[in-house]
Amino acid sequence: MRIGLALPQYDYSVPRESPLRYETVVAHARSAAEAGVDSLWLSDHLFLDIAKYGGGPERHGAFEPLVTLAALARDVPGPRLGTLVLCEALRPASVLAKALASLDRVAGGRLDVGLGAGWYEPEYEAIGLPFPSPGERLARLREAVEVCRGLLGGGPLTYPGRYHRAEGALNLPPALQEPRPPVFVGGKGDRLLELVAEVADGWNTCWVWTPEAYRERLAVLERACEARDRDPATVWRSIGLYALCGEDRADLERRFERLRAGTPTGVLDGVTLDDWRVGRLVGTVDEVREQAAGWAELGVETLVLGVGALPFQVGSLDDVALLAHALRAA
Repeated sequence: MRIGLALPQYDYSVPRESPLRYETVVAHARSAAEAGVDSLWLSDHLFLDIAKYGGGPERHGAFEPLVTLAALARDVPGPRLGTLVLCEALRPASVLAKALASLDRVAGGRLDVGLGAGWYEPEYEAIGLPFPSPGERLARLREAVEVCRGLLGGGPLTYPGRYHRAEGALNLPPALQEPRPPVFVGGKGDRLLELVAEVADGWNTCWVWTPEAYRERLAVLERACEARDRDPATVWRSIGLYALCGEDRADLERRFERLRAGTPTGVLDGVTLDDWRVGRLVGTVDEVREQAAGWAELGVETLVLGVGALPFQVGSLDDVALLAHALRAA
């Protein structure tokens, strides 16, 4: 199993640092690489509030993922770089494919491309775009995936979509990876899993999952693949999980209390360690290794660690180091 890290990206991501500095992002990336992490990941929002996670409604600033990954490609050699996931609405698919191909070349062929249908209505309002229905968002996502897959290798591509179009389009120079970087989709609904089976290279979901709940979604994906004569094993599976590891129970409790102290008010208020560990990669070194082995048995190829209590929050770099040690030795 490969191990990834969701890097700090938002002004809430690192305790006592707002606004977040790029120097902090790259320091986390370098530390993770030194610890043996295989991939580094950024998400895609213009800004983000954390009210849905129990925090306040104020909007937090964010680093744009494509620009930041290009900088990381120069500053952090080695790990793969990925998007978890790009919001379809924010960029025309053919223009996005151009940027991604250039990014793959800048990164030396290290790019993994995740795309999503979008869910955060305030950013649609911010760019003057009506928030589409779930069905329309999935239709738009399908077209974006097909255009990106068709153009990352250079084209030419003619695609008469309703939302994304291309007419004899070329994308030169193409991405460095051959035939192109993998393009996966993030989400969990039945129709999204059908979309994965039809047009995507892989599937991701995050951040809170029990093996039982994941197994049920996996069965939906497998049925969708079988209905389309696709081998389910050809779908690259990654999962993001909030994660925390301790040398023993006492150390785990200490680290959890440190995480609570560094997390915005409201998110972990009144939450016990035993409550919080459900659906997350949490435990002693041996327990974390056992949990990771269970995910590997479910066909998960990449486990992306969210080392905090919020998306793309990192509570402490020594938490990252211990998790990497536990999982690399598993």
